[in-house]
This record gives sequence, C-alpha cells and structure tokens, in this order.
Amino acid sequence: MALFGKTAKQWRDENPGNKGNIRDEANAAQLVCLANLETLNAHFIHQGLAQAERLTLLNQTAIHQMKLLLADAGARRLEGKRP
Repeated sequence: MALFGKTAKQWRDENPGNKGNIRDEANAAQLVCLANLETLNAHFIHQGLAQAERLTLLNQTAIHQMKLLLADAGARRLEGKRP
C-alpha cells in the first residue's frame, strides 16, 4: 500500500489477466524500495507503532526513496536505460 498505493488484492482485481502479482510488474527501483520498506516496517512493528502511523511513515519513505532511486544513474542502468 505504501509504495504502490493499493493492496495486492486491489491490484489482482484490476488486473485479472495477469498471472503474477504486483511485484512481477515492478521495476528494479520499486523492488529495491519495497525490500527497504519491508525491513523498515518490521522495525516499526518491533517499536510498537500503530498500523496507521507505520503506513504514513512508510509512504513518506517510499516517496523519498523512489525520488532518489529514479535520479540515480546506477539504478537507471539496472532498468537498461542510459544515465
């Protein structure tokens, strides 16, 4: 939800022809960000943060990380694009 703006179920409902899941359609930058968010979410859970607060923080982090990753030449090379 924090990265893609929808749940996996919402994505499946919107894409009934796709056999995979939302991760299968993600680009390299999104997958890196998602891995980071999963770790951060586990840390927030350990700290006892409420779900709504975690979602807010994770969404802010996703926005920040995606801006950095999309601006990074190395990340663009992962996508097969020139810097």
